[in-house]
This record gives sequence, C-alpha cells and structure tokens, in this order.
Amino acid sequence: MNSSRRPVHVRRPAGGWELLQIAPEVFCARTPLANWYLLRDGRDLTLIDAGYPGHGELVLASVAALGHQPRDVRAVLVTHAHVDHVGGLGAVLRAVPGVPVLLDPAEVAHARREHLEQVGVPTVLRQAWRPRVAAWAVRAVRSGGTRDVRIADAQAFPSPRAGAALDVPGRPVPVPTPGHTSGHSAFLLPDLGVVLTGDALVTGHPLSAVEGPQLLRGFFHHDPAATAAALDVLAAVPADVIGPGHGVPLEFPLDRAVAAARSR
Repeated sequence: MNSSRRPVHVRRPAGGWELLQIAPEVFCARTPLANWYLLRDGRDLTLIDAGYPGHGELVLASVAALGHQPRDVRAVLVTHAHVDHVGGLGAVLRAVPGVPVLLDPAEVAHARREHLEQVGVPTVLRQAWRPRVAAWAVRAVRSGGTRDVRIADAQAFPSPRAGAALDVPGRPVPVPTPGHTSGHSAFLLPDLGVVLTGDALVTGHPLSAVEGPQLLRGFFHHDPAATAAALDVLAAVPADVIGPGHGVPLEFPLDRAVAAARSR
C-alpha cells in the first residue's frame, strides 16, 4: 500500500492525547478513551464525533493544532450519540454557535435524549468483577461519562441515494451500520479509501487485552445481533484505511478487518 497513507503524527502534546494524519486532509485525535476526526477542505473543517464531556477543550485544541480557529468547523457529524462520542460537543457549540450537528435520521431522537440507548451504571457495576472494567469505569466517570449529555439541536443529515456524499467539508458518505445504536453510521471517504467506523468496528478499547479489529464488549451494544450483522455492511465497503472510534487507526483492507473481528 502507499506508505504516505500510514498514520503520521501531527502533534503529540502533553495530556495523553495525540493528533494523527491518517490520509490526505484526514486527521484523528486519539485519546486513551475515545477518538474523534477532522476532515479538512481548504480552510473548512468537518468534525466527526467529540469524545467525552471532559474532552471538550481537547477537541478545540485539536482544531488549533491544525492551524485553524473554531469558526472553521462548518459541520459536525456524529457516528452515534453515546456520551463518549458527543460529550465534547458542548465546548464546540459554545465556540461555534449554530454549527449544524448532523446524524443518521434514526439517531436524532437519541441525541436529543428522547430515549437512551447507552450502557447504564448498574450494568457496568455488574461487570466490575471483570479485569479492566473497574479501572476503565473510574476513568470514564472522571471524563464525564455519567453526565446527562443531550444535543437539543441535533439534525438528521439528508437521506440521499445510497453512496451519495454529504455536502460538508471532506464530502463523506454515510454508511448505515445500526446495532451499536439504532442509528449508528460509519462514514466513507471513497476517493481516499478511508472509513471511519465509529463503534461498529474498533481496533482496541481499555476493556480489551488485545489490539486489532474487534467488536466492543456485548453489553455496550443496544442490539448485539444487529451489531454483528452490521459487519456484513462494512465488509462490502471498499476501504483500506480504518479510523475507529476506539483504538489505533489501521491501514488494513476492511473486509479482512471484519474477518479478523469475527474470529475473536
């Protein structure tokens, strides 16, 4: 594969996070708990996801690390409305009032907290005997994981014909992958062979002892059977650079990554 598409460090500041370039004008801000992405088109940016509530200032710092101002963020896309993917949006919305926050139509009510499809504290406590769970839970709570985060102005992105790009910087193509939540969406950058998989497929997590393509623990998924079925959708996506919601971005054919995840 073209070596220029391997992740390149843009910045590794203090504070336990790093900014990677995973493809031309595609950047991953990676923390030990969650990732978010920036797509750049000239001076315009699209932000995809935003980490935990405690990551809000880091989201803005990742924008600054690329030489941009918050006002350069023209749109926010969300893979799904769990607190570790929308929590940092409060800081973004304060810095850029009115920026549209767009999700799959089936995810909008979840983002507005008209209902909740997220693992609760009682479920986590029942799993606390498992190795790694308690340590992860403490870090998640410290990052705001138990806060009531709702995006009142969340909007559905248009429902174009399959394979059509959204009219936002970077022109990503939504790939519906329901299961982890009812309206979970991955995003494909077809000209670059990049797919941002959210939590439909990850490459690591604090609860996992291994790195590489995998699914999150079953109790994280709203519908585990649909989550497994969404792998069929991803396997058909033509991409060889994977930007997960958790773990290290990976240069690896997506169909092989799906096969590896299924084998775990």
